Amino acid sequence: MNECYYDKRMDFFYNKTNTDTVDEWTGPKLIVVLCFGTFFCLFIFISNSLVIAAVVKNKRFHFPFYYLLANLAAADFFAGIAYVFLMFNTGPVSKTLTVNRWFLRQGLLDTSLTASLVNLLVIAVERHMSIMRMKIHSNLTKKRVTFLIISIWAIAIFMGAVPTLGWNCLCDITACSSLAPIYSRSYLVFWSILNLVVFFIMVVVYIRIYMYVQRKTNVLSSHTSGSISRRRTPVKLMKTVMTLLGAFVVCWTPGLVVLLLDGLNCTYCGIQNVKRWFLLLALLNSVMNPIIYSYKDDEMWGTMKRMICCSSEDKSQDRRSSRIPSTVLCRSTDTSGHYIEDGIIQGTICGKGDLGDKENS
Repeated sequence: MNECYYDKRMDFFYNKTNTDTVDEWTGPKLIVVLCFGTFFCLFIFISNSLVIAAVVKNKRFHFPFYYLLANLAAADFFAGIAYVFLMFNTGPVSKTLTVNRWFLRQGLLDTSLTASLVNLLVIAVERHMSIMRMKIHSNLTKKRVTFLIISIWAIAIFMGAVPTLGWNCLCDITACSSLAPIYSRSYLVFWSILNLVVFFIMVVVYIRIYMYVQRKTNVLSSHTSGSISRRRTPVKLMKTVMTLLGAFVVCWTPGLVVLLLDGLNCTYCGIQNVKRWFLLLALLNSVMNPIIYSYKDDEMWGTMKRMICCSSEDKSQDRRSSRIPSTVLCRSTDTSGHYIEDGIIQGTICGKGDLGDKENS
């Protein structure tokens, strides 16, 4: 019967697997990694909080697609928490960790990856449901969307806890990997292949959906007289999702390939020399997503910008509303394409003008 080492500290497992954690994480390299990591994490927290707040505040975003997009931002926010925990428990500190604390460190990273991956899968299903009916948004109810979001996090937490639940090498030291000294190599092979296969499936599905949308849009544009912007909206949403998926695949694939090589016990691949940089590349994905949201969606960027400058804009709007007649204000909001968020203000200012227009028509 194999002996188990639950009470050992991580230095025991690092020494057994000949993994060096000191030389790589000291000096200028450590300072550069910590500086970049701190800046990126701060940006992740602020930007993804703005995305979530924008979806909550703007009533035009109260649809399943944007709820799932906000959940993807929440997964990125969670990834920021995981990276902060990693920064304070890595390098020379790694050898002083207990087994449970090390499991928590890696489990947070695995949970954030799974949450983002499953969320993108659910978005693919939602886009398929709406696009097959040539609608901008699907008919998913808020209860179903809430159930999907809860399910996403339940799956993510479970997958992050799998090694802690028993798929580890604490009772079989010979099966331990070098990058993750208490993870079994068989688990790393399973984990990396599973994610890479899901990446490939999602890329194929999204490409097929995008081609279908493009073809249908071209057909409808030649037979209908609807507005150009309305016909292009499904295509714009698909471009946003495909950009998110592309960034996710590019940022996470190198790290998963390294884990796969480690699981296959590739001793001559030099994986220890690149693991730190591939981890930063994975961190970069959570930085890129809010930029993609705002760049690809003008409404999202406008809402985020209004929230950032809310105090100064509120004061200027109050001054303008006290000087401009209500009819002029209503016309200006209609022609500029902007709208008032507060339904009460909108009803009191523009209600009479709308009723007059209906009677005249």
